[in-house]
Amino acid sequence: MTQIPRRQQNRVNRERAILDAALKVFAAQGYSGASMDAVAAGAGVTKPTLYSYFPSKDSLFQAMMLGKRDVMLDVFEHPSDQGMVADLLIFAWAYADTVMRPEMLALARLIIGEVQRFPEIGRAYQASGPDHLLRGIMRYLDGQRRAGRLAFDDAELAAQDLWGLILSAPRTQALYMPDTQPDRVTLARYIGNGLRVFLKAYSTTPGPDLTQLEALQGAPSQQVTHDA
Repeated sequence: MTQIPRRQQNRVNRERAILDAALKVFAAQGYSGASMDAVAAGAGVTKPTLYSYFPSKDSLFQAMMLGKRDVMLDVFEHPSDQGMVADLLIFAWAYADTVMRPEMLALARLIIGEVQRFPEIGRAYQASGPDHLLRGIMRYLDGQRRAGRLAFDDAELAAQDLWGLILSAPRTQALYMPDTQPDRVTLARYIGNGLRVFLKAYSTTPGPDLTQLEALQGAPSQQVTHDA
């Protein structure tokens, strides 16, 4: 493996620290209340250093949201060697592990509260997060359709079905009832059921795919990989 130069690694680490601090600040204070001063302090960098990475609060917010999207879409952009069913299961857990984080739920609640007065905040959140994620899911599903693994007429509706089926109910509950965060067993129940419904609706070989899903869900290696 090629090792990147120390200066470049330091820059990567500093950017990661800035984005982690930004999520905490945006989640605690909302978009309109968040300040670049607070982000710089949280990341342990000077304000000029922060602006050298992100010239505005808007660019910082977009980079933060796009980074979360990239984590969720990683398996679709670099598919596993176990095939489509494994990819869908890995995506489902990456999605759950991201959007169910307390900071992400808090950020979503604050944005919901701000959009009436500041609709541009809602548009920025939608464009940087859900819209980009949706397009990534659509690209993967469309590739599986071309490969003969899935059958559907509308890639957008199929993508909406996928993420709606696997997590809509527990995420909605967590958004409005912060003290009832679902545990891993509950999330696994929703993810497994959602993927089963999705495969029954869209797979061209639902029988074998459902059998593989059941085997993957019961495999200890699969659970260890995505329980982090």
